[in-house]
Amino acid sequence: MSLHTWRNRDHPAYWASIVHRVTGILLALFLPLHFLALGTALSGAASLDGFLAWTERPWVKASEVALVALLAAHLTGGLRLLLIEFVGWRRESQAMLLAAAGGATACCALAFALNLF
Repeated sequence: MSLHTWRNRDHPAYWASIVHRVTGILLALFLPLHFLALGTALSGAASLDGFLAWTERPWVKASEVALVALLAAHLTGGLRLLLIEFVGWRRESQAMLLAAAGGATACCALAFALNLF
């Protein structure tokens, strides 16, 4: 690889694209688990109640906060990309967009965590 290719990896937008891709993959991996949980409702009330009792564990609550943070990071990263593509934000405003996306992600995760616990 050339030096120019490696230099681009230090750019914040590169890391924003990596975060967007990784959160998308992790959210896609979560979907089968979500469908499995929804399927317990079809098995009957006792099965659903057992699953809901299992979700009261602290590590499950913490993973729910992480899931909301992943969702917020993916959403704000996607909105950042839409602004860059359709509004035509210049390179100078990239840092502001990244900071806004990170701040919105942190606010969403914190609001969910405070409401959950």
